[in-house]
Amino acid sequence: MDKIEQLRREIAEKEAELVQLRAQLVDAEKLSAGIENDKDEGEGEWKWPLAESDYERYSRQMIVPNFGLQGQLNIKHAKVLLVGAGGLGCPAAAYLAGAGVGTLGLVDGDAVEASNLHRQVAHSTDRVGMMKVDSAVTYLKGLNPTITYRAHATHLTPQNAEEIVSQYDLVLDCTDHPTSRYLISDICVLLSKPLISASAFQTSGQLIVLNNPPGKGPCYRCVFPKPPPPESVIGCGEGGIIGPVVGVMGVLQALEAIKLLVRGDHLKSRAGDEEAVKQVGMLLFSAMGDVPFRTVRMRGKRKGCFACAGDDSALTLNELKTSMDYIQFCGVNQPVKLLQPEERISVVEYERISRESKTHLLLDVREKEHFGLSNIRGSINIPIGRFTAHRGEGSELSDLIPGDVPPDAPIYIVCRVGNDSQIATKKLKDLGVDRNGERFIGDILGGLKAWKAAVDPSLPFI
Repeated sequence: MDKIEQLRREIAEKEAELVQLRAQLVDAEKLSAGIENDKDEGEGEWKWPLAESDYERYSRQMIVPNFGLQGQLNIKHAKVLLVGAGGLGCPAAAYLAGAGVGTLGLVDGDAVEASNLHRQVAHSTDRVGMMKVDSAVTYLKGLNPTITYRAHATHLTPQNAEEIVSQYDLVLDCTDHPTSRYLISDICVLLSKPLISASAFQTSGQLIVLNNPPGKGPCYRCVFPKPPPPESVIGCGEGGIIGPVVGVMGVLQALEAIKLLVRGDHLKSRAGDEEAVKQVGMLLFSAMGDVPFRTVRMRGKRKGCFACAGDDSALTLNELKTSMDYIQFCGVNQPVKLLQPEERISVVEYERISRESKTHLLLDVREKEHFGLSNIRGSINIPIGRFTAHRGEGSELSDLIPGDVPPDAPIYIVCRVGNDSQIATKKLKDLGVDRNGERFIGDILGGLKAWKAAVDPSLPFI
């Protein structure tokens, strides 16, 4: 394994070196072309606003109606920041780099993992372990070495947000958590930056353009005054994501950014131009729906908004840096603590019980897709939704416990990390399945994650 990692690092280093050499070649060719033009008295100086290589590279988009030379110049002089270099950020960055955005910045504090590669198309197997921003810049330089890239290898925080975001004209929120969304929206309001926000989960996504024009369009808090309950926030690691779904949303973010840049919307706020606020709509995408795209009309600026109510706003740059706690605002999903220690057993203890072949029942309460990928031998899959939806009416429990299980057989319950298993255990006890303590019902501490760590390292943990 050490040899494999060493080879991966060497390949990544060589790949990055090759990208740098290609960029140097482009610069050398530009310099050489300039010298040749100076020597050629018949031709004279190059008098066109773009370099000759730019006309060749961007010609297919410049000939599109309402795009033209001015649109390309607007893009060339723009500075765009992408917060997140993952499933949304990779395709968005690729198309913005391809379009010729003058300066492209990426903010991300995570490293590339193998589980990212099915959807985060700017990364590769030989760059696993590399910081995502560095991996993405390596890829983007191979795509377009003629523009400027800035890699911010850190998470965006209230303390560094002003310093980073102030360098750019337009921001794309390519993150996947409410805490980040509120922070990014707040700093964009304070610094008068238009914001393009998108999200994707499983087979659906959504997109909305915020704070556009700056100071007039609604912010994220206007649309979502309250964050979702913390227990309802499920990441891709648990809920899953289809690669093309997040790819679609990232591409749409890039498209919205190009539209704003070509029109020069990012310049109007600085020039003091007046413009009517357009109706804000949220684009919803459902990959499995009969109608994959639909738009929902959203409210405009909300009177008394904490962030964007103008002179009445309670939010300031100093407030954001010193007092804003986005984790507290969005809430923290605390570990479930429903059972007493005597109602729980360790994975080592359960492994001994299963080895001794004592009659018992092991229920795995993960979703069927998780169960189908990996499970403990002998376990039966009853998804947690069946427990939470059970009304407890009558004595019919066959949907939770197989009918051929002896009435005195102990029941052990396992899940991914030991949270849902407690909920299911308590539900069975509330239904009286334990017969007032005569029958043992308990969960397995730490779930499948602990089982892999202490009992069976070969178990795929998803």
